[in-house]
Amino acid sequence: MLVNGTWTTDWQPVQKADEKGRFVRQVSSFRNWITPDGAPGPTGEGGFPAEAGRYRLYIAYICPWASRTLMARALKGLEEIIPVTVVNPALGAQGWEFGGYPGAEADPLHGAAYLHELYTRADPQFTGRATVPVLWDMTRDVMVNNESADILRMFDTAFEGLVPSDLRLFPEDLAAGIDALNPRIYDLLNNGVYKAGFASSQEAYDEAVEGVFSMLDELEGRLTGDYLFGERLTETDIRAFVTLIRFDAAYHGLFKTNRRQIADYPRLSAYMARILALPGVRATVNMDHITRGYYAIKALNPTRIRPTGPAHVEALLGGGDFLGLGALWRGRE
Repeated sequence: MLVNGTWTTDWQPVQKADEKGRFVRQVSSFRNWITPDGAPGPTGEGGFPAEAGRYRLYIAYICPWASRTLMARALKGLEEIIPVTVVNPALGAQGWEFGGYPGAEADPLHGAAYLHELYTRADPQFTGRATVPVLWDMTRDVMVNNESADILRMFDTAFEGLVPSDLRLFPEDLAAGIDALNPRIYDLLNNGVYKAGFASSQEAYDEAVEGVFSMLDELEGRLTGDYLFGERLTETDIRAFVTLIRFDAAYHGLFKTNRRQIADYPRLSAYMARILALPGVRATVNMDHITRGYYAIKALNPTRIRPTGPAHVEALLGGGDFLGLGALWRGRE
């Protein structure tokens, strides 16, 4: 990680643990917002107007937080105005690296070898971990934001004047419900699988796993329509999907959340396939990068042997049938 702008130690998966061995995630520190006219957003400072070709998104396909933003970019039709750079899926001694793997790219702006070099460019005294996603202003040459939840909402509305869309990921009439459900999904499921995988005590692990499956059970019961809020796709669906699509291939085995697979949940399975079939979403999921990245975490997988499969996920991503549910999602494309 970086301490006062200097890389000090090899990257480690556990950022911090509390007194009971619970995994504690770092809080994002760059919180400016792109707005239609450059006015300040809910946090940070102003001066970031929505302009085509001005901002670049740095992501890792392995990372569910980064994939949230990539999905929103696709669903809102922003691919042509917000370019993307993909980092190496395997975290090395200096964290996220540019290039060196099929589909990973060089840094086109500054020729950086590692993502942490962008962090020290943004703040020469930065202390913390260099995380994805990163939203970079190429005009001012500064980091705008590294919080996926913020970027998700920016992409929903900030560029409407340039790329109008009928899709609203955070509609006003559902805002209260979305803001109530999002933190619970985050704590119990999105971050819950990490709390299980990186727990350093049995108590912390047991608590995390119980939370993961209580949320999966709740979501299975909630899905009486196409999406979590009935027939309208929202940002909450994006937040849920990025964990679901990784679950059977990575979290079930590597993170020891093996009580059940998503394949054991009929509604969640159909829901995941339905979202994957939405325009642009499939291109945001790179299972080769996902499994390469997770199974390269030496603390959890010292041999770094990457398993094959699971076959049902390969079939889903390859366009094949998924537990007999293909007709449900192919008919919605």
